[in-house]
Amino acid sequence: MFYITSTNPTSGVNERIYYIRYYKNGKSIEEKAGRQHQDRMTPAKANRLRVLRIEGRVDSNEERRERIRTERSKQTVSRLWEAFYDAKQENKSIKDDRNRWRSYLLKDFGNKLPEEITTLDVDNLRRKLQDRGLAPGTVKQGLVLLKRILNFAAKRGLCEPINPARLHFEMPKLNNIKTEDLTSKQLSTLLETIEKEPNRAAASIMLMALYTGMRKGEIYRLQWQHIDFERGFILIHAPKGGIDQRIPINTPARNVLEDQYTRSGNSEWVFPGRFKGHVKDMREPFERIRTNAGLPKDFRPMHGLRHVFASTLASSGKVDMYTLQKLLTHKTPAMVQRYAHLRDDAMQRASEVAGDMYKAMQRKRTST
Repeated sequence: MFYITSTNPTSGVNERIYYIRYYKNGKSIEEKAGRQHQDRMTPAKANRLRVLRIEGRVDSNEERRERIRTERSKQTVSRLWEAFYDAKQENKSIKDDRNRWRSYLLKDFGNKLPEEITTLDVDNLRRKLQDRGLAPGTVKQGLVLLKRILNFAAKRGLCEPINPARLHFEMPKLNNIKTEDLTSKQLSTLLETIEKEPNRAAASIMLMALYTGMRKGEIYRLQWQHIDFERGFILIHAPKGGIDQRIPINTPARNVLEDQYTRSGNSEWVFPGRFKGHVKDMREPFERIRTNAGLPKDFRPMHGLRHVFASTLASSGKVDMYTLQKLLTHKTPAMVQRYAHLRDDAMQRASEVAGDMYKAMQRKRTST
């Protein structure tokens, strides 16, 4: 052990700086033990520290620094989430993902390394979210986000790919294929209520959902440059499926848009918000319209009207499933299969019309 005298740059006081020398793993090591006043280091404490390091009970300074470097280099799930979040800024659902991360995943998984996550951890997360009374769909979204983060990181070489033999994601069973529809009387009352609604922007947005089947976010983000009145089409930019789609403008939708054009001023948005950008939240007027129309509390004002649009076309018997899929901008036919029975009912009714005609003809022949 030896020391040198130096001025402490913080206090300006001269003090001893103690150093120790020892051999470990055949290597000669010389390192600082500490300062006389700042670290309260003494010759006895320095010698004791030297013995502990020779015995391997305390890491050397270099070993400690290496351990810190190793710890910092570890890609915890929190760090993977940060990379995921930075890369997904253009994703329309990233804000929802951020809320799910903070509410469902951060506490239990933030400090874990990807390779430390087990199937038991995933099962515990699922049960924990279910015990909080969350809907099966919400629980599934939390689990799916964790899986998406790990898959994202694996594709970018930040962690090993998920090994199904080691890590299995068992999703809660869902039974949420809810097809909302309205009776003729309910629809008539709703239209009367919409006509009386003082918030004309909210009224027009609901009518657009009913007349076109567009999603709420697609209507909110509509710009006048997306409306082709001359050719009679609406361009849906970056829909849920990701690829721009065109849908026709029917007469009722055209009337709504022309009326809205006179109210939107010079805004580039069909439905401008209070400040910059498009409208973002219409829950209050939507719920008021639903209540005033006497609709069930579980009827979702916007998504429900999209279902009404689809159900109306399917039950008409005049629209095939492929056309309905294109109008709803679904990527695959699977999502429109819920309406298939309505089209079957319409075809059955049409078939009965032919049957009634034949029966009438038979009765006429019999009577003669």
